Amino acid sequence: MPYTWLLFDADGTLFDYDRAEEKALLATFRQLNIPYQPAYGSLYRRFNAEVWEAFEAGKISAERLRVERFARLLEAIEVHADALEFSTCYLLNLSHGTDLMPGAVETLQALKPVYRLALITNGLKDVQRPRLQRAGMARFFEVIAISEEIGAAKPDPAFFDALFAQLGNPPREQALVIGDGLTSDIQGALQYSLDACWYNPRYLPPQPLYPARFEIHHLEELPALLNGQVNHSSQGREP
Repeated sequence: MPYTWLLFDADGTLFDYDRAEEKALLATFRQLNIPYQPAYGSLYRRFNAEVWEAFEAGKISAERLRVERFARLLEAIEVHADALEFSTCYLLNLSHGTDLMPGAVETLQALKPVYRLALITNGLKDVQRPRLQRAGMARFFEVIAISEEIGAAKPDPAFFDALFAQLGNPPREQALVIGDGLTSDIQGALQYSLDACWYNPRYLPPQPLYPARFEIHHLEELPALLNGQVNHSSQGREP
């Protein structure tokens, strides 16, 4: 059965999150008059990954996530600053990060006339919604599902329950998840009996624990891949 809904992850799939994160972190240090060293970036990425992993596993709240990663960073670099103030400044800077992955706009422009599109993200609402508007991306999506607003995060089935309610509960075989996150996107899709397309721009090796139905290395590959699936599904039908 051809897909009717395409469910896109945001950060790392459509948005160049690494670049936005780097810019936001540097701007925050400058605004708070804290000397910045290049090593701080890798430290923050480590703490951020740990905290997001805990959040996706349901071990901490979105509210705690906002501050905890910066509390760990500031402690590690031995800077006495307010982690909540740092977080507030950082999130505002990040909300201005509109850098996109190559081919993101062109791919959505090609797909929107044919499919219904939804955005599914574990990001924070006061970052994601402003970014989507500033980057001109919100116009592509009928549904924007943000974990903080839903109260559950990918890969939790509760996130997808809420998402599918917003989609009008289409048959699951008619929806395809497209994302770079193996645990949040691919595992989340598989647990919910959805097909998944792994966006793998870094050409990482095969991941047998996360058997996505499709794999692409460039977003521009997606329209042709889907067109091939539609043509294949049409073969053998009565005229």
